[in-house]
Amino acid sequence: MATTASTRTLLRRTSLTLAVSAMLGMGWSTAYGQDSSSDLAKKLSNPIASLISVPFQLNYDHGYGPLDGDKATLNIQPVIPFSLNADWNLISRTILPVSYQNDIAGPSGSQFGLGDVVQSFFLSPAKPTDGGLIWGAGPVFLIPTATDDLLGGEKWGAGPTIVALKQDGPWTYGVLANHIWSFAGNEDRNDISSTYMQPFLSYTTPTAWTFALNTESTYDWKAHDWSVPINLTVSKLVKVNEQPISLTAGLRYWAAAPDDGPEGLGVRVGLTFLFPK
Repeated sequence: MATTASTRTLLRRTSLTLAVSAMLGMGWSTAYGQDSSSDLAKKLSNPIASLISVPFQLNYDHGYGPLDGDKATLNIQPVIPFSLNADWNLISRTILPVSYQNDIAGPSGSQFGLGDVVQSFFLSPAKPTDGGLIWGAGPVFLIPTATDDLLGGEKWGAGPTIVALKQDGPWTYGVLANHIWSFAGNEDRNDISSTYMQPFLSYTTPTAWTFALNTESTYDWKAHDWSVPINLTVSKLVKVNEQPISLTAGLRYWAAAPDDGPEGLGVRVGLTFLFPK
């Protein structure tokens, strides 16, 4: 499949920016206390850590439909915790996708714009349990913000979401899951009943490198289809002009997908701004 020039340019510019930042960051990382940076890197492995962060995650996948269409999606994913009292926190997690795609539904041409927003809220204890379990639960909402019919489902949705994890030394492991049912929207579009499961495992070194493995599995109960990308990434926490930043790069492999879905290997790169208290 021939990748479009626009997609290649987007990936090349993003990769170059992250690579330059990584080289600069690795040169400055010794000025940033290793204990502090390692702790921050480990907090990033916790989806409901009491830490404001703004990740920008770029995914590139290909193999959509009969024309082997391709898609690049920049997920803007701010995480904002609120302290309710000494015992409980409320964590807001937003996923705002901005996509460029080409021929993902046969000869459908190119689309660029905003997709549907997924907004989650987790009510979480301020401290882990005696056994070290960190957990949170709450509602998740699907908001039809897509700027093009092929970028979203034109449906409102809602359901429950939960996360549970443990952090044992340098290791973090756990699972995040949700289920969304549609309840309103364009009646001509398919209803939504979708389960999302993200088991994750990561290892953070004393020098703030994090090696992570996860899947982002989705089961469509209406179409009876699985989508299972397996992601392997490496991240480095650096400090640029006193601003902590995490740089990420990795590969993703589509172990399962609908007949018209992506296939083979994809790419993930990312940049996360951290705002520790």
